[in-house]
Amino acid sequence: MLKEFKEFALKGNVMDLAIGVIIGAAFSGIVKSLVDDVIMPVIGAITGGIDFSNYFIGLAPTVDAQTLDAAKEQGAVLAYGSFITASVNFLIIAFVLFLVVRSLNSMKRKEEAKPAPVAVKPRDEVLLEEIRDILAAK
Repeated sequence: MLKEFKEFALKGNVMDLAIGVIIGAAFSGIVKSLVDDVIMPVIGAITGGIDFSNYFIGLAPTVDAQTLDAAKEQGAVLAYGSFITASVNFLIIAFVLFLVVRSLNSMKRKEEAKPAPVAVKPRDEVLLEEIRDILAAK
């Protein structure tokens, strides 16, 4: 059983998947930084500094706080602002990934469109064919 597991775990597809997951985790850190540190401040500046993360509706009568964290301590809240922020983050990440995949597909198409190099026969093969043709003509 240990041998079978070793064969399964070391197959190419499993290793490719593991590498993909690791690269994906690293890439998600890059995209998260892009969204949090570059794109969201620009969106905040365009919208006049709106911060969706503190938008909530208090579900308990005791909730009267101004920030989401304080409101959660006072009782149940419906934090729809966090959902809006997560949705915007998702759309931005999906768009960035779309651009990456699109550019990779474009490069792949350019690579496939290149004509295959013409195979040049070795000189000795050409000479042997000429000898064969001369002998066949006799």
